[in-house]
Amino acid sequence: MATTAETLPLSAVREESAAIPWFIWASLVAVTSAIIGGHWDISWHRSIGRDDFWTPAHIAIYLCGVIAGLSSAYLILATTLNRSQYPREATVRIWGFRGPLGAFLTAWGGVAMLTSAPFDDWWHNAYGLDVKILSPPHVLLIAGILAIQVGALLLILGYRNRAAGARRRLYDWLFLYTGGMIVLLMSVLVLEFTSRVLAHSGLFYRTVALAFPAILMAVATASGQRWAVTFVTGVYTVFMLGFVWILPLFPAEPKLGPVYNPVTHFVPPQFPLLLLVPALAIDLLRGSLERQSAGLQALVYGTTFLGLFLAAQWPFADFLMSPWARNWFFAADQFDYLTSPNSRLARGLFYQETPSSIWWRNLGLALVFSILMSRVGIAWGRWMARMQR
Repeated sequence: MATTAETLPLSAVREESAAIPWFIWASLVAVTSAIIGGHWDISWHRSIGRDDFWTPAHIAIYLCGVIAGLSSAYLILATTLNRSQYPREATVRIWGFRGPLGAFLTAWGGVAMLTSAPFDDWWHNAYGLDVKILSPPHVLLIAGILAIQVGALLLILGYRNRAAGARRRLYDWLFLYTGGMIVLLMSVLVLEFTSRVLAHSGLFYRTVALAFPAILMAVATASGQRWAVTFVTGVYTVFMLGFVWILPLFPAEPKLGPVYNPVTHFVPPQFPLLLLVPALAIDLLRGSLERQSAGLQALVYGTTFLGLFLAAQWPFADFLMSPWARNWFFAADQFDYLTSPNSRLARGLFYQETPSSIWWRNLGLALVFSILMSRVGIAWGRWMARMQR
């Protein structure tokens, strides 16, 4: 039976007729700006080095903190002063201020991001280029971006769980898009462990199993959409392909040495991971497993995720290491200026774990992580499905 407006709570009727609030659009712009700026900045470091703090890539990153911080601060103050149209019954009270939970989390993320900016500038001036992505200022920056992304998820959920009909479906798509932004951020976080030279190692699959199943299952469980996991991984894939194909169109040259590989344009990231393959299978299974226990679902989804990802990525990595992938489409011939011609990456050689027992141990841990993180994601998703604050 179709649900009519007369059978809905008054708040749901209001949400159905109201426009998408501007601060939700601001949050989406903010998280998108951080993702674009982050990948642009990594390419900048790989192509040019670090020449100035005020690069366009850095501005795009920190614009996320400014937009999200100001919009969430306004929402909290307006709600506290009872000057906001946000329903007060759907708010929480923290330190005397009142607002939606997502706004508080987003505000903290904005402060963390902006705090990391001078810290990062001092770090580079003191120690030079980062040897690893996870330097202390970068950890603070990534934590801030993640807080803004999760805050945006919760803001959208608050409206989505009070809406119905077409308006609810629109919030669902915005929710799934934000989930895709989190997957993109996680891909940056584990970048050093998912290089294609590691794609035949157990460490590679252990890292992927630890990074992605939780967010994929959380977003899918909370949204209830039939193709949620496929859509989220599709957002990741589309953005990554955009970076792969667009960044090399712009000129760049190294300003730091030593230069082992002459670079004339921005170096793109590697071809996206084949997360779409297990995502499609999981979505096909979800319809028949939705009434099963969370433990059984986690077992099936976690095993499916790792098994199909391994089956797809392993032979695809062979292809990416071959001369056939050294073209503009797959970008396997794009190396940064610090890549030596004698490196494994340039020579197309995989890193092999020895003895083989290490490979099997890492693969076993990957399976355990995939199942456990799927269980965590299902629990998180069920909580989000009920959240209205």
